[in-house]
Amino acid sequence: MKTRTLGPNGPAVSAIGLGCMGMSAFYGASDEGEALATLDHAIGRGVTFWDTAEMYGPHTNELLLGQALKGRRDHVFVATKFGIHYDPERPLDRAIDGRPENVRASVEGSLKRLGTDHIDLYYQHRMDPDVPVEDTIGAMAELVQQGKVRYLGLSEASANTLRRAHRVHPITALQSEYSLWSRDPERDGTLAACAELGVGFVPYSPLGRGFLTGAIRKLDDLAVDDFRRQMPRLQGDNLDRNLALADEVKVIASDKGCTPSQLAIAWVLAQGEHIVPIPGTRRSKYLDENIGALDVALTASDLERLDAIFTPAAVAGQRYNATGMALVNR
Repeated sequence: MKTRTLGPNGPAVSAIGLGCMGMSAFYGASDEGEALATLDHAIGRGVTFWDTAEMYGPHTNELLLGQALKGRRDHVFVATKFGIHYDPERPLDRAIDGRPENVRASVEGSLKRLGTDHIDLYYQHRMDPDVPVEDTIGAMAELVQQGKVRYLGLSEASANTLRRAHRVHPITALQSEYSLWSRDPERDGTLAACAELGVGFVPYSPLGRGFLTGAIRKLDDLAVDDFRRQMPRLQGDNLDRNLALADEVKVIASDKGCTPSQLAIAWVLAQGEHIVPIPGTRRSKYLDENIGALDVALTASDLERLDAIFTPAAVAGQRYNATGMALVNR
């Protein structure tokens, strides 16, 4: 497995990570046995940068990873996140909590569920508008001093917030949604800020929530409790417009002799050496397919062709509903 560092002086991790959320939450029913087999396969293939969060389940995803890590904790670089509370019965209603006391309480829960004495990378999942980021990061820095956490990260923070946090304690990684059809980090300055500060960038959903694979053609392709049914991009005329983009990905992938998934991940990898995508999957065969993206070499002509298709105006609809959009880039 190739490796990349999270920033020029950051820790080395597998060049492609594994987003584990869908193994436990948000994408319909899952199979724990299959998920554990996929995690085992990931270790065997060297995909050892795993991403989870206390809210996935809630809590069940960390428990799942805790099972997979037994006896081989040192083989995996574990990232988890804190700071979002929600009711599974009302998953679109979220409460954000960046208070120092919540930092201290949350890490203890994550350590217990993961069955470990330390977390490699600890993210603030969303920024709390009522708590200065300096206060939250100050409490997170205490965890580093105590040996409970090795590195600190932020998720969906703005460039300004990243800079403020970095002045309190070095930030190792910023995690935000980034893909061919979610290119906000290019336009809002967060990618540039990461490069400026030496912070690694970790794109989640590099496959556009699975849409860029070409597997989603209509809402009925998704489970009835799949949260993607609520995404504006998959509604009405937006879906029709975006399907045309997915079809273009399929054509270019065919020209390159790879799958649409591999093309989409290869594009993300080509955006910078400090970028480490974490495509999510429940199944070993898709994990193997994703790893194949490392062997897809995109030329300058390929990149220009994709840029010409995925212009800022091309993608129809926001990536979250209004409530979700209010929680990002702040």
